[in-house]
Amino acid sequence: MVTHAPALSNSATGPVHPDSILDALDPEQREVALALRGPVCVLAGAGTGKTRALTHRIAYGVRTGVYKPNSVLAVTFTARAAGEMRTRLRGLGVQGVQARTFHAAALRQLAYFWPRVVGGAPPRLVEHKAQFVAESARRLGLSVDRVAVRDLSSEVEWAKVSLVTADDYERVAAARDREAPSGYDHQTIARLITMYEDVKTERDAIDFEDVLLMLSDMLNSHKAIADEVRGQYRHFVVDEYQDVSPLQQFLLDQWLGGREELCVVGDPSQTIYSFTGATPRYLLDFRRRFRNATEIRLVRDYRSTPQVVGLANDLLRRAGRGAAQALELVAQRDPGPPVTFTTHDDDETEATAIATRASRLIESGVPASEIAVLYRTNAQSEAFESAFADAGVGYLVRGGERFFQRKEVRDAIVLLRGAARSADPEQTMPEQVRDVLAAAGWAAEPPAARGAARERWDSMQALVALADDLAASATEEAPATIATLVDELTERAKAQHAPTVEGVTLASLHAAKGLEWDAVFLAGMSEGLMPISLAETDEAVHEERRLLYVGITRARERLEVSFARSRNPGGRATRKRTRFLDGIWPDGEPRGPRRPRGGQGKARALLTGEHDVALFDALREWRLEVAQEADKPAYTILTDASLAEIAESRPGSVAELARVNGIGPGKIDRYGPTILSIVSSAPSV
Repeated sequence: MVTHAPALSNSATGPVHPDSILDALDPEQREVALALRGPVCVLAGAGTGKTRALTHRIAYGVRTGVYKPNSVLAVTFTARAAGEMRTRLRGLGVQGVQARTFHAAALRQLAYFWPRVVGGAPPRLVEHKAQFVAESARRLGLSVDRVAVRDLSSEVEWAKVSLVTADDYERVAAARDREAPSGYDHQTIARLITMYEDVKTERDAIDFEDVLLMLSDMLNSHKAIADEVRGQYRHFVVDEYQDVSPLQQFLLDQWLGGREELCVVGDPSQTIYSFTGATPRYLLDFRRRFRNATEIRLVRDYRSTPQVVGLANDLLRRAGRGAAQALELVAQRDPGPPVTFTTHDDDETEATAIATRASRLIESGVPASEIAVLYRTNAQSEAFESAFADAGVGYLVRGGERFFQRKEVRDAIVLLRGAARSADPEQTMPEQVRDVLAAAGWAAEPPAARGAARERWDSMQALVALADDLAASATEEAPATIATLVDELTERAKAQHAPTVEGVTLASLHAAKGLEWDAVFLAGMSEGLMPISLAETDEAVHEERRLLYVGITRARERLEVSFARSRNPGGRATRKRTRFLDGIWPDGEPRGPRRPRGGQGKARALLTGEHDVALFDALREWRLEVAQEADKPAYTILTDASLAEIAESRPGSVAELARVNGIGPGKIDRYGPTILSIVSSAPSV
């Protein structure tokens, strides 16, 4: 299997050497790391190691003296991603780099400068708009329920992140053909936005968009403040750049102050948040804005098997005009099991079948935390929760109660904080943690019963596992203690970067962004759900396809796709599978694909011409000779499927050969010249 080189860490022998940082990267990632001066645009496909490339770039810049750690600000979109970036930088021996979400970075700066610019304490930050939106609606005489308040809150947020004021809302919404939510007209929404701002001012409160707006205005209006921030931060990195909003871009422009020390990373094929105001145009137009920008493409997919990568590429190739922006991934892993497509009679049957399959995977040794069921809407989770409960399989609904808000976790951290003051130096940190948590109800073995008792154990077991991980990465210079564990938990709690909890993940496709699992079940892949019935414009349908692409690329090894013909048992079978899989879903096999009896027959079925078959046979003869010399099974050299693809595509260069599924850098180095020679000498079709 071709994988990334292991991450480097600071050790007792001294700091990580710059050349060692580069040694851990593939050629394209190394190009990113060496591009220390902006502007730099990295187009990075799913699973291509963009976080590795970014963190090694920062570490290399620090180790070579190009960057001072505290002069770098790396911003991303989730607290989890920011926490992961900090963890990796720490593993590379780099401390002091600020890696935060846009909002966290802005809130920190706003709170620091507010007393100097405005005086006193900043206004109260409200996490949710619903209360103020509901009050605003009542003042306008609007009758709203919970669903309407949610939709109106989303529209207020969209306007603010899109830098659309109440005065401009009607004009902009009409120009963009944006439908007003909950049956209201654009004029009413404009009045609501005005009232919302008034209510917020009366309550001396601000929302998350205000944080970005106020800081942007502060930097734009107060030169001394802007100079101080720009003097502090001289190098900027933005992850997931395809998801920036006009408001976030405006703040980024204020941070930069006309400078070009900017490195952005993104993938237009993973733009799935346009409904929130996110837009890929800043990524796609980067080289127009910065004429001297360096553009680097990461397409080597280290995450998924060729089977999964092939499906993802095929999905985007069928996207019509949207395919022009897509990066074609090149799988680096060895082949895995085929992607399966299954049709069920109804939703209940589908959920039960998936719970049964997940249970069997767990019995075969796949950790429950490495299995996920992904669906389009949160409402679909109920059927799976019931099916997994009936099957006795533990599960977690992503987007439910936050890890650090759980009572058992809060209590455990209090106990660990107390233990840090009286730790036994004769005991290892993991042993001490186990002793402390045992007093809180943790045991080495999980309880037999499911439900609340198992959930509490899973939470504490996650803390035990984190302690083990910290101990494994400890060095003489930075030993692992309970105090360091408490510090790590405190930092993670601030960022909501929860440790891994054992259990099958149930999540919407949007919530799955940025995550990955060994086995993924894509459920409910029918028209009306994928694409969702609300996707009425061409652009909305294109975004639904990208959302499915995100779901597919979450899988490392196993991917099972399914849908149900009916919602309820005994109901009319009126559903149809998603249009996105036309030409991909095996026709005539509604109960799932049948495996071919022979690999050679399957490979020959992929070929279309007599000369291609001759080339395929020549490649098989060469493979047999290599296998006999190496005393290995022939399929370990190259699979029949890879040989068939070579015979069909007839690559004429190393770059073209690298696009063949199942051929990674190692196999290209060993066999590439010979394969290209065989292809070039074979008669053309």
